[in-house]
Amino acid sequence: MPPNPEIQVERIQTGIRLEKRLVKVLKALAEHKDMTLGDLVEGIVLHAFEGRSPFSDDTIDVIRRLREIYGLELSAGDSHRLADRRGE
Repeated sequence: MPPNPEIQVERIQTGIRLEKRLVKVLKALAEHKDMTLGDLVEGIVLHAFEGRSPFSDDTIDVIRRLREIYGLELSAGDSHRLADRRGE
């Protein structure tokens, strides 16, 4: 038996809307980690639900560089202040 056997789950499609630059950074990070965007988001959420950081120091450095590339200046402190542009 493998040390960490797979856990079978049922996945569904979602229709969530996210900030454009945030999605670009997430997609680039998923590509860097050779994983799907969905797998990345699942890992982030599961860690967050336990109050744990999902990223190593090396990955945080990659994220910092990707944020610069895609112009993502938003921070956690901005999370409750985001609003769609008028007309969107």
